[in-house]
Amino acid sequence: MAPESLMTLPRLLQKNARDLRDGPAIREKDRGIWQTWTWSQYHDQVRDFALGLAALGFARGEKLSVIGDNRPRLYWAQVAAQCLGGISVPVYQDSIAKELAYVWNHAEVAVIVAEDQEQVDKVLALKDELPSVRLVIYEDPRGMLHYRYDWLRSFAEVQELGREFTKQHGGYFEAEIEKGRPEDVAMFSYTSGTTGNPKGVMLTHRNAVAIAETITKEEDIRTDDEYLAYLPMAWAGDAVYTLFVGLASGFTVNCPESPETVQRDLRELGPTTLLAPPRIWENMLTAVQVRAADSPWLKRKVFEYFRGAAERAEILRADGTPVPLGLRMLCALGEFFVYGPVRDQLGLGRTRWALTGGAPLGPETYRFFRAFGVNLKQVYGATETTGLVSVQPDAEANPTTVGRPCRGIEVKIAEKGEVLIKSAGIFKGYYKNEEATREVIDRDGWYRTGDAGFIDPRGHLVIIDRAKDVGALQDGTPFAPQFIENKLKFSPHIREAVAFGNERPCVAAMIAIDLNTVGNWAERRGIPYTSYMDLSQKAEIRELIREEIQKCNATLPDATKVRRFLLLTKDLEADDAEMTRTRKVRRKFVAEKYVPVIEAFYSGEDEVALTTTITYEDGRQATLQSRVRIEDVEGRPAEVLAHA
Repeated sequence: MAPESLMTLPRLLQKNARDLRDGPAIREKDRGIWQTWTWSQYHDQVRDFALGLAALGFARGEKLSVIGDNRPRLYWAQVAAQCLGGISVPVYQDSIAKELAYVWNHAEVAVIVAEDQEQVDKVLALKDELPSVRLVIYEDPRGMLHYRYDWLRSFAEVQELGREFTKQHGGYFEAEIEKGRPEDVAMFSYTSGTTGNPKGVMLTHRNAVAIAETITKEEDIRTDDEYLAYLPMAWAGDAVYTLFVGLASGFTVNCPESPETVQRDLRELGPTTLLAPPRIWENMLTAVQVRAADSPWLKRKVFEYFRGAAERAEILRADGTPVPLGLRMLCALGEFFVYGPVRDQLGLGRTRWALTGGAPLGPETYRFFRAFGVNLKQVYGATETTGLVSVQPDAEANPTTVGRPCRGIEVKIAEKGEVLIKSAGIFKGYYKNEEATREVIDRDGWYRTGDAGFIDPRGHLVIIDRAKDVGALQDGTPFAPQFIENKLKFSPHIREAVAFGNERPCVAAMIAIDLNTVGNWAERRGIPYTSYMDLSQKAEIRELIREEIQKCNATLPDATKVRRFLLLTKDLEADDAEMTRTRKVRRKFVAEKYVPVIEAFYSGEDEVALTTTITYEDGRQATLQSRVRIEDVEGRPAEVLAHA
């Protein structure tokens, strides 16, 4: 455990500026060129901005929010606020107006640091609804020349104020850091809001430093590691690795040029460590599968042959069974012809370990990357646990578990199967919501995760699903919708799936197609289409998805096979409240919104009238009306016929 003198993030920054002075701290790709700041420069940038905030009246306990893509200045702004005893509040840059207004007002944000003109315009549109916001600072000056408001300043202007401020207040910055205590709140990290408005999780400096130390003990983290910061800053996972672990370990954080260039920048950088939610791994696998399908016949056959060999070897390794010499030699040949080139194309050639978390990753996706030589492991945590509970050891990676509880973190299973956690990372509480805090933290300090799970014989934690989502079919067969959805999403043609079956006679699913892969599939076959809605309702596409569901069903017990499905006329979207910003299905909302679809599944209907609402960033809405076919996967289920 770090000494008390290093139990705040600003003190870790001071230590790095002293001990790693000229080492690379953070990079940003701008106009195709990587720009690097050393730890001493990082410290100076934070100091100047913090003193500029002080000159503008920023006080201990006030909140500073950042909105935009991953940018060094937005990270510096958060640390600068913490140096002054303030609290950082990152928000999702793609949030609609209503979501932003809720978080900024709930957190009582005083200062907003926005990346560029686009984000400033969002604040402008809401300014009259934000009584606590008194200062807005923009990082990128492009397009801002004619913006004239007393409460609007540039990042560079604030830093210049800071340099002037220090001339009359020498030692102010260091004195403010010295006032900081480990129990002080460092950040509000808002939950994804799967069941309602998001809650403000209060994470202290002690939470942050303790979890960063735990991660550095569990993983091989080195000062010369390269980490790519591309995940939303509002997601706890980004804060944990980019800010907490970055400051604790001193590794280099790299910010891509834009969200659109992440894959290219990933290939160029070749990070040594990587964290990605399941959607990223699924997208990578889809890209590989599409490229393989589009390859000449010989290349495709070589890829499929060596992929099969790699996956056979990986299954044996996961089971603890020795890999035969012949298969080892075949995999060595595959490393030269297939596995190595694929890793290089994905930017994973130098990656020593990679983590996936935030939601379950389908076993097929997991096994593919492990088989191709990526040390991919599952990590489990929650915003309320500062992002970490368990992680898989290198030699015990398995798609069915989320690893062993980390050292210093206690896990127990309650009577009804709910996972309970106790650790130094347990949050201080929900901001302005003591009742909700008492509901999830008992008097002994155990945090109720809301996840159903168990500890397997090897001591690994297994998560089944959200406890409230686990149910049973009418015949009593256990039903875990997320498990079936992950199986379906292994298909490159399926972007999202929502499975129904609790207290029903059989399983049915709503499917959102992947526009890119399905669109490519249609174009190669000369099938014309004009829009997502048009494409999704083509008879050929329904048949394609039927075949993909049949492949999924082959791996499921008879009772939980998907019997009926419907193709949605649009993707599930966070803007429409169907998903959270971290791409988790808001099941209660979806079940209420699509009641006619669910009833049609089980009444034997072949068609249903579908009304879908599209929400734009500014809050405006449009409605689409359509009639959508409901398909049987393999003939009308007897269970449906009996209940029709």
